[in-house]
Amino acid sequence: MATFQCRVVSAREELYSGEISMLIATGSEGEVGVLPGHTPLITLLKPGPMRVQTPDGEEIVIYVSGGVLEVQPKMVTVLADTAMRAHNLDESKIVEARKKAEQMLVNQSDTLQTNVALASLAESVAQLQTIRKFKNRA
Repeated sequence: MATFQCRVVSAREELYSGEISMLIATGSEGEVGVLPGHTPLITLLKPGPMRVQTPDGEEIVIYVSGGVLEVQPKMVTVLADTAMRAHNLDESKIVEARKKAEQMLVNQSDTLQTNVALASLAESVAQLQTIRKFKNRA
């Protein structure tokens, strides 16, 4: 099975480094699948789940809040704003954050508050999608 190197890092930590056989992430133009021999590219990442498949078939699901995906002939690098393995996400805290964001939208009084609430809501929705993908795989 053909493989390539992958490195997934956030500002706080390295989440993965090693050989993979496939990577799927949500880019600015839609979902991007990367296999060995992929054409080089750079794209912005949208918040949501990213899946990394190791050569032995294990699938690792990682939440990324955004960042950059760079594909080179033998190396893929993900520089995430923030990232966390799906099994480390706390669903109850995310649901609570979503409720707070929805309440902020109801009570907003200016554009800045609206933007903060919308960003928080989008992040919580993306995290919940990541949890659901992880649970479907486990």
